[in-house]
Amino acid sequence: MQNQEPFVFDQERASAYDKRFAKLAPLNGVLHLLTRALLSELPANARVLCVGVGTGAELINLAQAFPQWQFTAVEPATPMLNICRQQAEKTGIASRCTFYEGYLDSLPTSDAFDAVTCFVVLYFLFQPDERRSFLRQIASRLRPNGYLVMSTLAADMSTSTYKSLFEFWLRMLKSEVAIEEVEKFRTSYGKDVAILSPREVESAIASSGFDAPVLFLQTLLLHAWYAKRSA
Repeated sequence: MQNQEPFVFDQERASAYDKRFAKLAPLNGVLHLLTRALLSELPANARVLCVGVGTGAELINLAQAFPQWQFTAVEPATPMLNICRQQAEKTGIASRCTFYEGYLDSLPTSDAFDAVTCFVVLYFLFQPDERRSFLRQIASRLRPNGYLVMSTLAADMSTSTYKSLFEFWLRMLKSEVAIEEVEKFRTSYGKDVAILSPREVESAIASSGFDAPVLFLQTLLLHAWYAKRSA
């Protein structure tokens, strides 16, 4: 990811992040369950890179399930990374983690990773060349046939299907999130975050050093894919 932050995750926003979306945890729970199943074939001593790790939900979930895996957590927002580190220490997995404050393109070179997770990050990149560059950086960090597991909001915004799903999405949010927050989502999609069609996401992945991606989960607008780095 290039050095830009569409949203500023200051201390106040970072501290409230998990609580703010706590009622939506079942959506992440499904993603984490399927990610664990997908990556269960990795070696017992696998190395996993978590890009845009935020407060560390997927890192902690995987580390608790696979007690010998090693993790590198990359996050440009200092307050978010601090919470991730605190959560890792609290759950007893910090000794297996390396925490890197910054963007992926500045992460020091290391041995190749067996898998990379990248959850709800791609929609911060508006330009096609930025997305391809970001995905190529991920591919360059993976061993051949290593896994990328990625989620992002995706939809063809020009279709009636999107309009229906978007209203459904907002209805779901209204039952769990403060109404003023829901109205922010109504105006931000496509403006403050990039909403690509699933086909555009798949094309970006496939053209960046990966085999054809597989869509394995959709929960309303949230989509998740896995892809292997081309051998």
